[in-house]
Amino acid sequence: MRRLVGALLAVAVLAGCGGGRERQAPVVPAKLDPETNLLVYPRFGDSKPHPWKGREPYSYPIHGIDVARYQGDIDWSRVKAAGINFAFIKATEGGDYLDPMFRDHWRGANRAGVRHGAYHFYYFCRPAHEQAQWFIRNVPRSSSDLPHVLDMEWNHQSRTCRLKPDAATIRSEARIFLDMLEAHYGRRPIVYTTVDFFADSRIDQLQNTEFWLRSVAGHPRTVYPGAFWTFWQYTGTGLVPGVEGAVDLNVFRASPEVWLRWAG
Repeated sequence: MRRLVGALLAVAVLAGCGGGRERQAPVVPAKLDPETNLLVYPRFGDSKPHPWKGREPYSYPIHGIDVARYQGDIDWSRVKAAGINFAFIKATEGGDYLDPMFRDHWRGANRAGVRHGAYHFYYFCRPAHEQAQWFIRNVPRSSSDLPHVLDMEWNHQSRTCRLKPDAATIRSEARIFLDMLEAHYGRRPIVYTTVDFFADSRIDQLQNTEFWLRSVAGHPRTVYPGAFWTFWQYTGTGLVPGVEGAVDLNVFRASPEVWLRWAG
């Protein structure tokens, strides 16, 4: 069985490297859950697969992607048919940048019936309230959307901002952003973060906040000991039908029934 799965994974990786949406088939197709009518337990290809120890991401039923301009045009109907149940779409960065593909991705996910939310990439050289205002200006308000996301991580490659605030300042600014979006959209945003930023900022001390954690080389329970997560980003090199090239893959923490309640 292990040899068979390994062979299938190798085929999917080679297909993804060869380009072309038609060849990026899931390693294991999603199954239809009769109780919720959701496609669950897909196993997608990966151009740089990780040898998981302990609980694998594929053991979670609900999978999703996050996308930005780098993914280009997306065939959202194929994405959904492959077993993707949600998408987080980059909208804004700082106080003056709008992802050029945001509106296309937003409309495409909406037409295909893929539950979606938007995310904001935080810029440490601009006040939180200005960034929240910019996000609100560009992201529509709809009762069918998922909670939006505040993406906070160190940006070592920034050409314009090398500022690294202290942990207390980070948490204070995050609260301002989260409070403003919650007041406008009616639901508190999720916080996305990475291992080093999580440790440096102690962002988990924020009250009444859910977290989306990046961990591409181990389960969050070992990489973020004691942390409670709602979403886990388990690879940045996934291969999904309908998306050209690599894409981030994520799982929701619980069952299809819990997902439907949580997603609203």
